[in-house]
Amino acid sequence: MAEIIQSVRSALAVLDCFADEEELGVTEVAQRLGVAKSSAHRLLTSLGTHGLVERSPESGRYRLGMHLYELGQLAMARNRLRTVALPVLADLRQRSGLSVQLAVPDGADVLYTERLETTLGVALMRRTGRRLPAHTTSSGKAIAAYNPAFAEACRRRGFAARTPATLRTVEEFDRTLAETRRRHGAISFDEATMGIGSCAAPIHGPAGEALAAVSLVGPTEVFRARGGRYLKLVLAAAATLSRVPVV
Repeated sequence: MAEIIQSVRSALAVLDCFADEEELGVTEVAQRLGVAKSSAHRLLTSLGTHGLVERSPESGRYRLGMHLYELGQLAMARNRLRTVALPVLADLRQRSGLSVQLAVPDGADVLYTERLETTLGVALMRRTGRRLPAHTTSSGKAIAAYNPAFAEACRRRGFAARTPATLRTVEEFDRTLAETRRRHGAISFDEATMGIGSCAAPIHGPAGEALAAVSLVGPTEVFRARGGRYLKLVLAAAATLSRVPVV
């Protein structure tokens, strides 16, 4: 049993290697995992048998497979929060003219499970990932302000800086959460990526804890000029979703 568990962990570690790279060779995977090339090759071959990775005929390197995409699409389609939220997010994009995101907490990160882009936001959003440290995002702060366990996970991990504007201390973090609770939402300027601003509001569960967040994203200068208006829009969208059972 222990060997099976270790094999599963190793296979998952291989898939994680592709989170930031479109293609990787056997040597690169071996280096990232700290294992021999032969071990990396066996893992990639096994994952390839099940369609979770595939080998590019042009480069000979490996990339994520279509079966993994298929499973991901099934997971998204069966996610009740996303299903319920999509019409609200579409309306929010229409009203704001900005890109809209739905985020959930994961460890000390936020994971964006949906992103509806506008022409204004396309170039900007290519520079941000689907997963970001919570303390660098308005979504993360909106959730942490109303989710003590998530906030504590952020404190335990610490506050690595992504830009000069990123908050870096527990004191700054707690001060920001207090401000977020005061206005019921969060605004961020340049903290995850320079030039990108956002605002977010929490989606509350039945006990009042934050389960997710809705955010608007666009150029920083847009939020500096009209952040208050956009925050009102996300607060209204989040309030709508908080009234619907999503779990």
